[in-house]
Amino acid sequence: MDLRPVVAVVALVACGGHQEGARPAPGLEERVLAGGVAPSAGTTDIAAANPFKGDRPSAAEGERTFAAMNCDGCHGGGAVGFVGPSLRDGRWRYGGSDGQIYQSIFAGRPRGMPAYGGLLPAGAIWRLVTYLQSLEPPPNVPTESWR
Repeated sequence: MDLRPVVAVVALVACGGHQEGARPAPGLEERVLAGGVAPSAGTTDIAAANPFKGDRPSAAEGERTFAAMNCDGCHGGGAVGFVGPSLRDGRWRYGGSDGQIYQSIFAGRPRGMPAYGGLLPAGAIWRLVTYLQSLEPPPNVPTESWR
């Protein structure tokens, strides 16, 4: 796998990258923009199909992106949860379909989840979705709900 695009994105984030003329997608006003870069207004339909669903090499690339983008800083190593919620216990605040998970990564969510759609291309986000969908739930999922 060619890691140059991921390295470029990490460098862009570290330098506080900015895209001139980029218009944020509607509803992003209250969200944190990863690297200060707003996703384009063209978001995906939450019913969209994941082009990499079940593909192990794509899941492995998604895992590398998960680490490179410091997702584990909030969601913990192996996505078991830390400051941010677990991404492997089957409990999805905003829906667990491929399209809904894509949308959460692309546009972010209020109160903490940054919008990565301005930094990551669609293929990288779909590979992250593939990685997250490949994770097995832990054997002892707490019975308490986050709500």
